[in-house]
Amino acid sequence: MESFITIVENYKAEITEKKSRFIANIFYINTQQEAEKIIKETKTKYYDARHNCIAYRVIENNNIVEKSSDDGEPSGTAGAPMLNILQKNNLCNVLVIVTRYFGGILLGTGGLVRAYSDATIKVVEKSVKVCKCKGTEMQIELEYSELEKFKYYCKNNNININNIQYLDVIICNIETEVVAMEKLLKDVDIKSININKIKVLESKYINKSI
Repeated sequence: MESFITIVENYKAEITEKKSRFIANIFYINTQQEAEKIIKETKTKYYDARHNCIAYRVIENNNIVEKSSDDGEPSGTAGAPMLNILQKNNLCNVLVIVTRYFGGILLGTGGLVRAYSDATIKVVEKSVKVCKCKGTEMQIELEYSELEKFKYYCKNNNININNIQYLDVIICNIETEVVAMEKLLKDVDIKSININKIKVLESKYINKSI
């Protein structure tokens, strides 16, 4: 998968529909195992709630794994609508749990779909999101005299400098999209930017502002 949207931090939002409380929690996850652990912990936290409905999408082995559950609500009224919202927003590595405290008034299937959808939409809109795209982490060695020029180059080419070590020479760890990496290597070859050494550390998903 070339790119996807995810969240920066976990958030919570709440709505009330005919006296029923719908508490939506959104979590950043990296694996199915992590998602299942959070689901178990959340059900323990809200042990006295009627339902804890879930939906998540996570990338594992470069494939999207999806799961949803109505947790006792009528089939298709909770988990599926929640998952659909994650899909429409291209959200991955995200888990949403909507906890319902029953208020004594039946909502009907249409009312449940709207309530679980509205709670999910509210927490998604509230969260701060970031784009993750395929990129590369590299280590750069350069002279002190070239540091400011290199910082300027990175700023203009969407390259993230994660760490700078001030040793006998400057050592920088950077993250960049594949296209920017290819341009950097070309610019080093034609000497438009002066770098002593470049070491590719790993391919990874990197953050890109949206």
